[in-house]
Amino acid sequence: MSAPPPPLDMPEMRELVRRLAPVLVQAHLGVWQIDFERSEVAFDALLPQLLGTEADGCLALALPAWAGLVHPDDAARQRDLLEQCLRGGRERYEIEHRLRRRDGSWLECTFRAVVQERSPQGLARRLVGSYQECCSDLHRHEDLQVAATVFTHAREGISITDPQGTIIDVNHAFSRITGYAREEIIGKNPRVLQSGRQSPEFYAAMWKAIIQQGHWSGEMWNRRKDGSLFLEVVTISAVRDEAGLLRHYVAVFSDVTQARETELRLENIAHFDVLTGLPNRVLLFDRLRQCMAQCQRRASSLAVAFLDLDGFKEVNDRYGHALGDQMLIALARRMGDALREGDTLARVGGDEFVVVMADLDSPQHFEPLVQRLLMAASEPVALGHETLQLSASIGITLYPRDAVDAEQLLRHADHAMYQAKQAGKNRMAVFDVAQDAAQASLREVHQEIRSALERSEFALYYQPKVNLRTGEVVGAEALIRWQHPTRGLLAPGLFLPAIDDHVLSTFVGEWVIATALAQMSRWHAEGLMIKVSVNVGAYQLLDGSFAQRLEQLLRAQPDVPPEFLELEILESSALADMAQISHLMRHCQALGVRFALDDFGTGFSSLTYMRRLPAQVIKIDQSFVRDILADADDLSIVQGVIGLATAFRREVIAEGVETMAHGEMLLALGCELAQGYGIARPMPAATLPQWTRDWTAAHPKVPAKTAGKTAR
Repeated sequence: MSAPPPPLDMPEMRELVRRLAPVLVQAHLGVWQIDFERSEVAFDALLPQLLGTEADGCLALALPAWAGLVHPDDAARQRDLLEQCLRGGRERYEIEHRLRRRDGSWLECTFRAVVQERSPQGLARRLVGSYQECCSDLHRHEDLQVAATVFTHAREGISITDPQGTIIDVNHAFSRITGYAREEIIGKNPRVLQSGRQSPEFYAAMWKAIIQQGHWSGEMWNRRKDGSLFLEVVTISAVRDEAGLLRHYVAVFSDVTQARETELRLENIAHFDVLTGLPNRVLLFDRLRQCMAQCQRRASSLAVAFLDLDGFKEVNDRYGHALGDQMLIALARRMGDALREGDTLARVGGDEFVVVMADLDSPQHFEPLVQRLLMAASEPVALGHETLQLSASIGITLYPRDAVDAEQLLRHADHAMYQAKQAGKNRMAVFDVAQDAAQASLREVHQEIRSALERSEFALYYQPKVNLRTGEVVGAEALIRWQHPTRGLLAPGLFLPAIDDHVLSTFVGEWVIATALAQMSRWHAEGLMIKVSVNVGAYQLLDGSFAQRLEQLLRAQPDVPPEFLELEILESSALADMAQISHLMRHCQALGVRFALDDFGTGFSSLTYMRRLPAQVIKIDQSFVRDILADADDLSIVQGVIGLATAFRREVIAEGVETMAHGEMLLALGCELAQGYGIARPMPAATLPQWTRDWTAAHPKVPAKTAGKTAR
């Protein structure tokens, strides 16, 4: 298509108006424009003359000032038409309305214009057109002759015909564009220019518009005298006299063939790969979106395949880029031949291709097509004296099973392609929607936990540990809780597993240690000298900076003796790297910190852990303690763990004590330290001091010697 005319205030438009001025004056025609972005109406010198305001020298008005000139009876109609053009409701503006003259009388004019350009949002940038006083003699034959003479040097071709369509005059530009001299074209019908490219229906619609509306504008292909074709942008107007009788037709046209060819070349560059001629990424996405819409209408499926050539870099490195390019061209042709007619093969990178296989009756129907692609990519290619052979890795995702947008479909297929590479190349892999959804959900949880740390939504609850024989409160275990803004208070089992093997577990674990130390500092200041244990996971422990960070946290609370902090390690954590964990434990113990082996008895090598890990405390898992009153096997396990702890000179504590009967059984087995719901549930930090006072009052401390006699 031709470029839109320039605005009135640009040099080329001013020059055109200057050249056309004589004929415009003769025809009582003026040129005007509305610039919506500048909210301004501009016009030539004729309008001020008609309005009697030429002394002002003003050739532009702000839109509100222009609207103020319009007759009140015409204002609503004019405003509505202007709004339609602005918003995209119509492209042409044509209206008769009155404007107020300086002397108070009314000037009646016909204003015509065409939308020249729209913003990305669809709003018109400007209207450009002509105006004339309604009582002018524009359509007189004499004026047309003058206009034709004046237009002799115009760049636009102009032809004038009588009502029967016989050419009565043309200008020089007409002859230059068509190749027909003025003398040989006058008396002929414009049909001699017809190219045969337009259908009879095209011409029927054109003449219908000229008859009904008085004019028609558009593009058409015509034929020059030498037989070559050219594309023209043409406006044909019917000229009538004062009585309304048809006198002439005037056609004004421009040759835009070269502009169109340039446009097509640019469009080709914009949408096709220069090397292979295949659609590029831009055109690929356009076709993919069309196919997705078609799938929705037809309730069918499509497959997006992302293909990467295996070993292509080595070909480039060994034989050079020229041979590599020939290889790409040959393989692109082969892969295209392997596909169906309606499929799209695009090149999106150096050796990366994407295939859109649309209109699949069943999702599984993509498999034979992909197998053909794999075969096409792996067949030997003879290039000069060399015969080269590659293979391809292909990732596939299926729509609408993978119900995402076009960009995401391509990313998912790319992800599956890398899976095919990792699985050994020369194969395909299908994107797992369910797995991706699970990973997306996990990423969402991770983001929530990050935000929870930033918003201080975590809190520590403390579960007391007591000596069942003496009644002494010997410490408390710090247990994290999440005060979720919508789900309420969450136990650790509902969110900690999501970060077990993630760096977030380090941040959360460090927060727990820092918070527990700060709380102990406050309790110690109140006179409550209580020890606290915290759980530490494998990921956090194996972080190379764990000991250093722990030392910094301890230094931040100098009033809390390091031995008041106990770190509980799961058996599964120790299994990760026993030698490294053992070394780390000794490093931390040198700082004064104690260690406990948590959930002891649930691992595969509990005896090995006890022998190799320097933990001071063994914690019997609650799954064994809970059933010691009814299950002889669990009773034997607990008894065995207590025996091992005694043999290795370790303290032992039982968790999961739900009743005092459990406590009495543990005492009988030789285990004095315990925690569990039968003693106290985890509680907020503010509650623990009062609970401790109440427990101490209800369980007077038994002297050690007396306690020993009781045990016997």
